[in-house]
Amino acid sequence: MTQAQEQKTDWAGIFEAKAREIYPDADPSHDILHVRRVVRTALALAALEGADVNIVLPAAWFHDFVTVPKNDPLRAQASRLSADAAAAYLEGVGYPAQYMEGIRHAIAAHSFSAGIEAETVEAKVVQDADRLDGLGAIGVARCFSTSALMARPYYCEGDVLAENRAPDDKQFAVDHFFVKLFKTAETLQTQAAREEGARRVAFMKKYLEEFARETGG
Repeated sequence: MTQAQEQKTDWAGIFEAKAREIYPDADPSHDILHVRRVVRTALALAALEGADVNIVLPAAWFHDFVTVPKNDPLRAQASRLSADAAAAYLEGVGYPAQYMEGIRHAIAAHSFSAGIEAETVEAKVVQDADRLDGLGAIGVARCFSTSALMARPYYCEGDVLAENRAPDDKQFAVDHFFVKLFKTAETLQTQAAREEGARRVAFMKKYLEEFARETGG
C-alpha cells in the first residue's frame, strides 16, 4: 500500500464499524461507548506525547478485541488474546504491516491483570487511556455495572470501606476501589494522564465518603 493510498483510507471509520460488531451491548463497562472514550483519550494523549497515531488508533479501538469475563481463569490472558485477534483482523483488512508489532505490544500491555510493562510511548498512551476510563465518575459507574453482572453486593454491611478487614472485590463492589482502581491510578505514565487521574481519584474518594455516610458505614 502506498502512502497516498494510506491517506485515502478511512481507517477510523473502518475500525469503528468493526468495533460495533465485537463489543457487547450486554456489558456497559466494555461496550462501544467505553471504546470510543478510550480512543478519544488515547488520541489526545498521543498528540501531547508525540506518539504514532498509526499505532495508537487501532490499538485503542481493539484493546479489548477478545472479551474475557472478570471472574474467568483466562482473564490475565485477555490482552494477549486481543493482541493476536486484532493483528489477524488488521492483516486481513490490509493495514500497513510496519505498525503491527507496535500495535500488538500496545494492546498486550494495556491490561492491569497481564502485568506486561509498556515499553513504547504508544503502549503507555493506550494503557493510560484505558486506565483513566476506570477512574472518576465513569469509573464508578463501570465498577458497579460489572459487579451487578457478577451478582455481587455493593458493600459489606458493618465495614463499608474495609477499615477492619482486607478488601475483597470478589465479594463486594466498593472493595474494587481499593483492590484495583486506586492502584491503577498510581501506574499512569504520561504527565497529562497522571494529572487527570489525580483529579478523578479525588472525586472517587469524596464519593466513597458520601457512600459510607448514606449506608451507615
